[in-house]
Amino acid sequence: MARRPKLAVWKFASCDGCQLSLLDCEDELLAVAGAVEIANFPEASSAVVEGPYDLSLVEGSITTPHDAQRIQAVRAQSKFLVTIGACATAGGIQALRNFADVKDFIAAVYASPQFIDTLATSTAISAHIPVDYELHGCPINKAQLVEVISAFLAGRKPAVAAHSVCIECKQRGNVCVMVQGTPCLGPVTHAGCGAICPAYRRGCYGCYGPMETPNMPALTREWCELGADGRDIQRVLRSFNAWAEPFRQESEAHDD
Repeated sequence: MARRPKLAVWKFASCDGCQLSLLDCEDELLAVAGAVEIANFPEASSAVVEGPYDLSLVEGSITTPHDAQRIQAVRAQSKFLVTIGACATAGGIQALRNFADVKDFIAAVYASPQFIDTLATSTAISAHIPVDYELHGCPINKAQLVEVISAFLAGRKPAVAAHSVCIECKQRGNVCVMVQGTPCLGPVTHAGCGAICPAYRRGCYGCYGPMETPNMPALTREWCELGADGRDIQRVLRSFNAWAEPFRQESEAHDD
């Protein structure tokens, strides 16, 4: 009997939401479980099979010296490594620390800050090790996740669309909210959510991070035409994907 490929799921600084997306696959997860050996997935089971692993899924950002070392060990025992979610691909909401001095936050929050061992920044996994693929989202799209797992097991490139949320709006039949006067990040945001917010006449919040070729200055000029100011633009860009380079650069362009 042929050996089933080993799948490992790893957690770093995150909320576990992307791991829960895998567990939420339900029927699809049963098919995945039949095709692979889930060798390391603490969110699902305490049983651990030693590596090396054929495919590792990594959730979370690197925020401590310990995790900076641990991710090296994960990479060393993984044939393929895929980062999942905004934390792993862009540093997550915790990357807001990168715009200030983390020591000030520590002093304000902890009674004994001398016991806190953390890095000055929260960064994506790719800032520390080579990554084979990045799956964006906060949280990730479970159908896209199943596609990525299937693609790596089959030895092919994942068929995950690279277009913006605007395409999903058109596919869904949404009327453009920006045409109606509502600022929206849809034109520069990676597809994957199904255009949920614009379907309810709210602007896109950029949960899936920047698309491959976002024209950030053109979008923010349109926002200004709709009445937004620099503070509004910074506020919306500094959320789940604040440290993703296109969002970060454009938000910094609006510093006072």
